Amino acid sequence: MEVQFLGGADEIGRSAVLVDDSLLLDYGMASESPPQYPVGDVDPDAVVVSHGHLDHAGAVPALMSSGDLPPVHWTPPTRELATTLAEDTLKLHGSTPRCPFTDTDVRRLTQASETHGYEDSFEAAGYEITLYNAGHIPGSAHVLVDDGDTRLLYTGDFHTGDQRLVAPSTARPDADAVICESTYSDVTHEARDRVETRFADSVQQTVWEGGTVVVPAFAIGRTQEAMLVCNAHDIDCYVDGMGQRVTKQLKRHPEFLRDADALRGATSSARFVTGRDGQRKRIAEQNTVIITTSGMLNGGPAMTYVPAIRHHPTNKVALTGYQVEGTPGRSLLDTGSAELDGRVMPVSAQVELHEFSAHADRQGLLGFLESYRDIPVLAVHGDWTAAFAEELREDGFEASAPTLGETVEL
Repeated sequence: MEVQFLGGADEIGRSAVLVDDSLLLDYGMASESPPQYPVGDVDPDAVVVSHGHLDHAGAVPALMSSGDLPPVHWTPPTRELATTLAEDTLKLHGSTPRCPFTDTDVRRLTQASETHGYEDSFEAAGYEITLYNAGHIPGSAHVLVDDGDTRLLYTGDFHTGDQRLVAPSTARPDADAVICESTYSDVTHEARDRVETRFADSVQQTVWEGGTVVVPAFAIGRTQEAMLVCNAHDIDCYVDGMGQRVTKQLKRHPEFLRDADALRGATSSARFVTGRDGQRKRIAEQNTVIITTSGMLNGGPAMTYVPAIRHHPTNKVALTGYQVEGTPGRSLLDTGSAELDGRVMPVSAQVELHEFSAHADRQGLLGFLESYRDIPVLAVHGDWTAAFAEELREDGFEASAPTLGETVEL
């Protein structure tokens, strides 16, 4: 079995792995400016998508441009999330050369889609494929590829720890080689219950003091997690942005949620924002909590809320995830100001970071890989893949970190 790394090698974003020039695992984009897509030209016989985040599924519609439509295999939530992201990408970039697909390609994608549940094996491009819960977001999957001689496990993004939205990854299928994400290979996450308690205490304190809290959150996964945390701690909140649509989609797939009743309860308790008739500005003047896209302050309704509350130190911006270098969210953390809706603005409101990560940390990665100590491990999807692979080798693993475009024989 040969695997070629068309993206996500020694980088985070645009994940794409081509197996034997036939089976494509993920086909994502990196949301930089301009967006970055996987390298090389591909014409796969079939595609398997691990989960519905932009960096793993964002470029899949571009594969529909040719006459033949390769079947695209994924879980039902991943299908819905990927389609939603594709429609959003068209809104942002559809009229520019930055977007490699059209609305026609997105429609074709629905024709090529084939959905599967966890642990229900199926055939794709001559391989036997099995998906396992990866504990990252609803529908996220480890992908096991079996050609009859070699069993390759592609982890996708995964989490072995607690989240309210999804159950952790526990499956450890037999494999002959593993392609493993390493996003947080150099980080130990704080215990989730402590992160959650500190977030809830901070938000409640600000509201008690008469302030407004804006909670920037990724639409997929993080918005729903924040809603669940707020509901569990009796914190009233508004929800705005694409996260509203995603929440409705996820409720249609209760079997992929840790506690579907809890999400229904959180949805009933939250107030969804329409954005009509100046509603957002009125909400920003209230003594309340607002969960809204985008998670890194590079668009979405946050462009209304943060400028509206930025002048008063009683108010708060509670970031809920990692802020990539060069994003307004990272600038706000580092400098106290950020470019918001085209203008650099100083922010007097308090700014905090609460790491509600959906990835395995260093200990989670090492614990997962302990089941695969005697087989090749290829570290991808990280900023320090070579260093992580070296550490694994020092610990007795057969580990390496492929480079962009490299082909590895397994």
